[in-house]
Amino acid sequence: MPRFFALLATSETAEKGPLQKAYDFISQYFDLLVEYLILLVEFIGIVILVYSIISAVIGLFRKQKHVRLHLAEGIALSLEFKMGGELLRTVIVRDWNELLILGAVILLRAALTFLIQWEIKLERKSGNMTDLELHEIKTPLKKKSAKRKNDEESTCTDFKKQ
Repeated sequence: MPRFFALLATSETAEKGPLQKAYDFISQYFDLLVEYLILLVEFIGIVILVYSIISAVIGLFRKQKHVRLHLAEGIALSLEFKMGGELLRTVIVRDWNELLILGAVILLRAALTFLIQWEIKLERKSGNMTDLELHEIKTPLKKKSAKRKNDEESTCTDFKKQ
């Protein structure tokens, strides 16, 4: 607590003053709110990771193209949510040791995210993918209607003609 508020909040008796009580109340519920937000953001990251893994396994069995790329993008997104949770955690850190550990975790996750994004970029460059395939990677789970499939087939033949 800032020293100014601590001086205002204390009274000359051993009891807590009204400002100290208000500060304690707000601090307690703020910390609780931040902890719930951290849990929510990290849970979203876990859901994205599990979804990406299940999607990749299904893609492997169906022998779909670019399964590895889809998985890498899912992992990168999941790591970004987990890193967001760690950044929220910096709000409620109370001592320097916790802050140093938290900083190390954030740096590791940032490095992993950077490496995965770099790998995704290399995969896209080396994969000799057409614009259509890049669009499919961005929207992997949308169901294709019959009209859309016909449009894509005509687009593919247009690319081959050129």
